[in-house]
Amino acid sequence: MAGVQQEAVVARIARSQQGIVSASQLAAAGFGPNATGRRVAGGWLVRRHAGVYQLGVHCGPLGDEMAALMACGAGSVLGHWASMAVFDVRGREGRPVDVLVPRDFAGQLDGVRRHVTRWLAPGDVVERHGMPVTVPARTLLDLAARISQRELERLVEDTQVRRLTSVGELQAMVERGAGRRGVRKLRAIVEELDEPLFTRSEAERLLLATVRAANLPLPRTNVRVAGLEVDALWPEQRLVVEVDGFAVHGTRVAFERDRRRDARLLLAGYRVIRLTWRQLTRERSSVVGLLRSALGTETKIVPLRRERSSSRR
Repeated sequence: MAGVQQEAVVARIARSQQGIVSASQLAAAGFGPNATGRRVAGGWLVRRHAGVYQLGVHCGPLGDEMAALMACGAGSVLGHWASMAVFDVRGREGRPVDVLVPRDFAGQLDGVRRHVTRWLAPGDVVERHGMPVTVPARTLLDLAARISQRELERLVEDTQVRRLTSVGELQAMVERGAGRRGVRKLRAIVEELDEPLFTRSEAERLLLATVRAANLPLPRTNVRVAGLEVDALWPEQRLVVEVDGFAVHGTRVAFERDRRRDARLLLAGYRVIRLTWRQLTRERSSVVGLLRSALGTETKIVPLRRERSSSRR
């Protein structure tokens, strides 16, 4: 009976730790070396590393990460691709579990890649799923020296879309990481992200300036279409252009709202193009080509009644 109760205690601990328990936790629950050995022989426990066990044949989705942390000992922190996996940004995809450790030790751990570091500020680490892990901004800096510029750009975008990091946090990490490998690569990407909080009138002026410079037909601005106020409208081509900023349109609520607007305009017979401030300021030739193609498309012209302007969306 005592053995059953002890197993129940271990099971409760394992449930909170991705199915992983340490030898010290087993000892605290009343399992000596012989009792632990019998459970391993019977398959109730599976040895993952020295002093680290898995309860049963299946562990939690982050069981490898939890086992690696326990094996590396106190002061260890998940980082690099392991951090991306814990934050559900990108899977490890067969890579070893990356663990930042304060000091190295002899021997290898199967499926674990250790990184000795003493450069860890308190704000660089957070607890997630019961495990210490580097915050996304720190993780991006650590990965910058090991991956391509293109892959780093994708990761920066993914962490921003998921609201896991901000431009300010990335800028601060770049400043703190001056001189480290990969920091110049990350700085170049962060500088591209520094989008101003532009007003709607500023966006309209920039769009009109782009259109005029390319000798394209001027649109009507701030007009109502299908009960919605749009940024720019070419009535004859039934083309709507909206200028979006990430700060305003980068949330889940804004994303859903914009898609509902687009669907409503589409059902009313309008094509919708969404442009960003970054496109208008840094990719103007591409914007001009896109608009020229859209405005030159052969479409059946449907008479459009004049719709009064409004300052409210």
